Amino acid sequence: MFDVAFSEIVVIAVVALIVIGPERLPRVARTLGHMFGRLQRYVNEVKADINREMELDELRRLRTEVQSAARELESSVSNAAREAESGLRTVEAELNEPAVKAERESAARTDAEPGRAPTEPALDLEQGQSATASADAPRQAALPGFDRI
Repeated sequence: MFDVAFSEIVVIAVVALIVIGPERLPRVARTLGHMFGRLQRYVNEVKADINREMELDELRRLRTEVQSAARELESSVSNAAREAESGLRTVEAELNEPAVKAERESAARTDAEPGRAPTEPALDLEQGQSATASADAPRQAALPGFDRI
């Protein structure tokens, strides 16, 4: 920045000795030293404040990036959960469809054939399954564990 050589410092010191005088020169030098120290501390504080502000801005930017990434992750996870839940409900409905159909057919047959006992299994020729459920074993309408979804 400033290039002050030793010869220039000597010239300044000689001029100061002549102008100020030998009695007041030590007091003026001490005062100038204190002022120079205060100036250096002030400059260092300003530099530190600027660095803190820059770091704070960087942290704010990083926080907003992390928050937006968290929101995106949360939305993608919730979308995936909704898709999985709808897929499970579709599969559950497809798996329960034959049972519901068989129950309707057995109800229609028992209404059409009043002489048949309800515990007597009737064989469904299309499905190859029992159209009526026995009274001893209760029929389960849904798959185990899917009633909590």
